[in-house]
Amino acid sequence: MDRRQRKTREAIFAAFTALLSQKEFAHITVGEIIDRADVGRATFYAHFETKEFLLKELCEELFCHIFDAAHGEACDHRHIFSCEAPDSVFLHLVQHLQRNDNHVLELLSCQSNDLFLRYFKTDLIKLVNTQLPLFAARKSDELPEAFWVDHIASVFVDTIRWWLDNGRRESPETITAYFLAAV
Repeated sequence: MDRRQRKTREAIFAAFTALLSQKEFAHITVGEIIDRADVGRATFYAHFETKEFLLKELCEELFCHIFDAAHGEACDHRHIFSCEAPDSVFLHLVQHLQRNDNHVLELLSCQSNDLFLRYFKTDLIKLVNTQLPLFAARKSDELPEAFWVDHIASVFVDTIRWWLDNGRRESPETITAYFLAAV
């Protein structure tokens, strides 16, 4: 992706996330996104097939950033998320959620969050698969690995929901420790 395409994509992400801070995903139109991003409709559709695909890409950007940071790759040159990554990928993810980077919390807590949570969990399963040694001592030999991975991802999602429902009073470090203890 060349610099111009990357800037256009970033403008669309910025417009979309700004709108997410104002209204629910279901009430955001492509017209509003392109007006705020100051791009044409054809340009939007050259980058994203639908508004739902834009949402999926936002989620993938978050996880791609975390995967790259976990592997020691430079993240700032191609992601809409930037930070100093901690050693724990789960803590890293919770830190982004706490900072509400790109209004991701609005997606997690809005009434129409089912689509985002489905994308979030799909990418979370990929992340859990890279971290299985962390959970190996807790896994029963009777459990199929796919079930175990899905369970870990579900516990993470439910931990984040609990944290949001309770006002995010716990630090990212504490909520990550709760998650790891609950698995």
